Amino acid sequence: MNLSETAFITRINPSDDFTKGSRFSLRWFTPTTEVNLCGHATLASAAVLFQYKKNVNPTVVFETKSGDLFVTKQGEGYVMDFPLNPPTQEDPNQFRDIIKVAVGDHPVQDVYLSSNTKKLLVRLADSCDRSVLTSLKVDTVALQSSERMGRVRGIIITMKGSPDCQPGYDFYSRYFAPWAGIPEDPVTGSAHTVLGSYWSKKLGKKKMMAYQCSSRGGELELEVRDDGRINIAGQTVTVLQGTITL
Repeated sequence: MNLSETAFITRINPSDDFTKGSRFSLRWFTPTTEVNLCGHATLASAAVLFQYKKNVNPTVVFETKSGDLFVTKQGEGYVMDFPLNPPTQEDPNQFRDIIKVAVGDHPVQDVYLSSNTKKLLVRLADSCDRSVLTSLKVDTVALQSSERMGRVRGIIITMKGSPDCQPGYDFYSRYFAPWAGIPEDPVTGSAHTVLGSYWSKKLGKKKMMAYQCSSRGGELELEVRDDGRINIAGQTVTVLQGTITL
């Protein structure tokens, strides 16, 4: 499937069905590889179970490479219970080439790395306007070539938001992962397990509203919990329904 990412749900207990079962196995694939965590494909998987399979449970649990993930229906949307992935601060000189390709000469305020997810977080300086982030033209072929040591599998470019202006986003981001066959991801739940940890500490907030500034774009409601996990809330829209014959 030439999409990032394609999700595959399977029953764990053969006697279960997709309507009454509450635990399922879930795996995600980009066009080139299997990944350990994917937010929007998990959201979509839960939406299919609740909306089209009429699952009767208030919460479904997915067994994945990142452990158990819980998705609860809430109003018109869903809340995902994911592991938090706190990043650690890094010396920008250690990632000079990849930063140069990603943001050019724009000023950088922070560089952090989530070693668990291999996501590099680059924060643009607060002097930058949101248009700096949205107008970035990242050469993803050059980006992939700039880092071949295996330290990075995705780069998050982020900046502080404008919570006092409606709709009041606390931070913005974009996410690129050519190492996994994803030039730019439209909205990335897994990246927000890193972003949520970083911005929660920087802003002194547990609950935040985020916006990912891809061409398609999307907003996420975040709540960083004290048990090392994060709630990510969002809605889904079905654009295609069909049957694949193998």
